[in-house]
Amino acid sequence: MATPNGTTMACPAPMKATSNGAFQGDDPLDFALPLLILQICLVIVLTRALAYILKPIRQPRVIAEIIGGVLLGPSAIGRSKSFLHTVFPTRSMTVLDTIANIGLLFFLFLVGLELDMSSIRRTGRKALGIALAGISLPFVLGIGTSFVLRSTISEGVSKAPFLVFMGVAMSITAFPVLARILAELKLLTTDIGRIAMSAAAVNDVAAWVLLALAIAISGSDDSPIIALWVLLCGAAFIIVAFFVLRPGLALMARRSLEGEPVKEIHICITLSLVLAAGFVTDTIGIHALFGAFVVGIMVPKEGPFAGILIEKIEDLVSGIFLPLYFVSSGLKTNVATISGATSWGLLVLVIFTACLGKILGTFIVSRLCKVPLRESLALAFLMNTKGLVELIVLNIGKDRKVLNDQTFAIMVLMALFTTFITTPIVTAVYKPARKAAPYKHRTVKRKDINTEFRILACFHSTRNIPTIINLVESSRGTHRQKLCVYAIHLMELSERSSAISMIHKARSNGLPFWNKKHENKDQMVIAFEAYRQLSSVIVRPMTAISALSNIHEDICTSAAQKRVAIILIPFHKHQRLDGTMESLGHSFQLVNKRVLHHAPCSVGILVDRGFGGTTQVSASNVSYKIVVPFFGGPDDREALAYGMRMAEHPGILLNVIRFVPSPGKSLKFDKSGIEDNVDHEEDELMLSEFKSAHSNKEKESSNLYEEMLVENKTEVVDALQALNKYNLFLVGRMAPTVPLVNKTDCPELGPVGSFLASSEFSTTASVLVVQQYNPFTNLHPLVEEQAYYGETSSMPDSPHGVPPV
Repeated sequence: MATPNGTTMACPAPMKATSNGAFQGDDPLDFALPLLILQICLVIVLTRALAYILKPIRQPRVIAEIIGGVLLGPSAIGRSKSFLHTVFPTRSMTVLDTIANIGLLFFLFLVGLELDMSSIRRTGRKALGIALAGISLPFVLGIGTSFVLRSTISEGVSKAPFLVFMGVAMSITAFPVLARILAELKLLTTDIGRIAMSAAAVNDVAAWVLLALAIAISGSDDSPIIALWVLLCGAAFIIVAFFVLRPGLALMARRSLEGEPVKEIHICITLSLVLAAGFVTDTIGIHALFGAFVVGIMVPKEGPFAGILIEKIEDLVSGIFLPLYFVSSGLKTNVATISGATSWGLLVLVIFTACLGKILGTFIVSRLCKVPLRESLALAFLMNTKGLVELIVLNIGKDRKVLNDQTFAIMVLMALFTTFITTPIVTAVYKPARKAAPYKHRTVKRKDINTEFRILACFHSTRNIPTIINLVESSRGTHRQKLCVYAIHLMELSERSSAISMIHKARSNGLPFWNKKHENKDQMVIAFEAYRQLSSVIVRPMTAISALSNIHEDICTSAAQKRVAIILIPFHKHQRLDGTMESLGHSFQLVNKRVLHHAPCSVGILVDRGFGGTTQVSASNVSYKIVVPFFGGPDDREALAYGMRMAEHPGILLNVIRFVPSPGKSLKFDKSGIEDNVDHEEDELMLSEFKSAHSNKEKESSNLYEEMLVENKTEVVDALQALNKYNLFLVGRMAPTVPLVNKTDCPELGPVGSFLASSEFSTTASVLVVQQYNPFTNLHPLVEEQAYYGETSSMPDSPHGVPPV
């Protein structure tokens, strides 16, 4: 019940956990649990909406969460006292802060899991020098700024803690946020990305050490001996964690075998250790977050154990509890306290010195290390990224009475501003040119059939792998024709920590990165490695991690850099057990459309209905019936060229059916009744090639050519229906005929492919819809071609001929 007006000055009674319900006369907002549920729902809706709004300008989600926290606080919506007292009453803040800090505890554990100390020990001199410059200069400027603030708006605060807190706040680089920005800008695998990540990792560790120092100093007003004891106990905790916790965690990691579920008791023990370590460090006096962070660092990064831990807790922590911390921080931020010329002038001063220290320090050392001008400038702005760790520092400082309301608001706005400007400025300053060597074999159809044939095969999941391998096996041709396959695993870059930890492993030789290590445990890569060992085909597994809105750039760039003849991409629908086609999402369809538009070579969209079954078929067991419905045009000729190559395999039966219109009519069946003769001569030449290639060979009986006279669309449909027992259809994307279905949601497949991919056509026949490369349609190539070896026409076609990028 509400307290009577006469007792408002008394301490409010503690909130009960649950209510009896509105029908019993209880207001749910007077009870802790329903009020917390309302707060969580409000926070998630607001922050996700802001993230969606800011997505077009490529801002990380942390920006939306910080802004959402500030908006809910007294700076905006919270200016309404009725809203603030109803949704975020003072007596509920203890519960909210506790839940938020529990979430923060486990998030810092995830950050520790992402940091690989062995990679930090291998940091080169260049990255180490840049990291030290990016810490020392802003730290010094932060101390200088603190003198100005102490003489104006922060009078009376403890001198030493305030100096250290300001220095730490100025010198931080947000490691997780920086990784996200680099991944979205596709800079992770460039020189600048590698330097930034290495420097940020060193910066992160140094920031935590400095923060521990700041907390130790701020906790003691009586004697420096107490601060010394806090630091010594903190160091002892790290030593104990290294020699006691680390072997125990390593033992559990060794018992977690690849492909087997991790024991529940191991997960429970590890998460309990996180809480226990937090309790110990909080008791010492250096905040519970340090214990969780140290446990995360101690967990072995090899094997599946760390990945399973991330999967278990990341969605709940990052999606639900972590935004509460930003709101908790936002409720303490009152922008209205920044009033008057002095306050706004101090805000400008803080932003200026924060940016100057990071940007100038990083830029100068980068230039001394002979980093090019534009790269140095971009690197300087990247290292200026702030984020969650910054807010942690500020909140601890405010809780310890080191930062007052006005200083806290100024520092929060500084962190928001410096992170917000990173992406647009880096995009404007530096866009790495994607370069590749020119090449001539951009199509399956070629004059010299004995040249190496290269395929870039894309796949989203294990579902696509057997069909792709069976298709590759069928494409081997004769022993004289070398086949090289680049198998690229397409992974969507999500907000999950597991995606961040994955992109940290990006290799240094181009986009996407190569999986060169033999110990790689990716099951999809293992499947292609096994195929490579069992066949004479050169297989190069790769992984691309990008947002679906621009992953086509990775595909097309890789195709150009590896000089492939055709890109094989999976259809955005997969077949269900009942035979119907189910969409994986419109985003995957847009990926295929963009690849078709920007590809530097031919493209094939694979409609997978289990070509060769659900398992890989060995070379000796290959026995497929393939049909090429030939209507004419460049795409159909490319499909036929692919079919002719597959027909070289002894287990392949190829049937080419040419659809011929009635005399005086066109395959397009338009009202004019005049046949389009633009490509007629090339069609005849291609068909003659096919006939002559198989006229005097042993396979003449198994490679068939047939001409079929058709009067209308119904006859074409009936003829194709009669062929649905074949294993694979090879069809041109833009065949010169009317659409064979009245309505389609897959225009990228063309008139014939849309019909063949429909659920009404077949439940067993796979389809490869082929588009031939046309240099005149690729007006905006994603790759800048450069001749590395002099004359482009004489360049070697082996995979080793491509220089490192």
